[in-house]
Amino acid sequence: VQLQASGGGLVQAGGSLRLSCTASGRTFSSYAMGWFRQAPGKEREFVATIGWGDVSTAYADSVKGRFTISRDTAKNTVYLQMNSLKPEDTAVYFCARSRLFIVALSSDEYDIWGQGTQVTVSS
Repeated sequence: VQLQASGGGLVQAGGSLRLSCTASGRTFSSYAMGWFRQAPGKEREFVATIGWGDVSTAYADSVKGRFTISRDTAKNTVYLQMNSLKPEDTAVYFCARSRLFIVALSSDEYDIWGQGTQVTVSS
């Protein structure tokens, strides 16, 4: 399985972006998927995850109510809709596939990572 993230860019505070992560391979729908981000000088942090069957989702407190993770199994794509963006959301965003089928919050539970897409929010 390979993951390709896209959709990043430069946006003003309060704006929106939608990130996409397209997976190759047939086992995409059987695993939890997640989004992480890494700002300059900081460690990679969890953003959002969606479990198998799309029944469960989980979000970091910092993005709860503003970001929404979803999955289109037919397109092998996971999305991260980001609304009300803040300058502190500026980071490289990575999508990843978990080893598990339930929601996974730790990066240790993910074994396949995309290349990252830059999101910059100006004030």
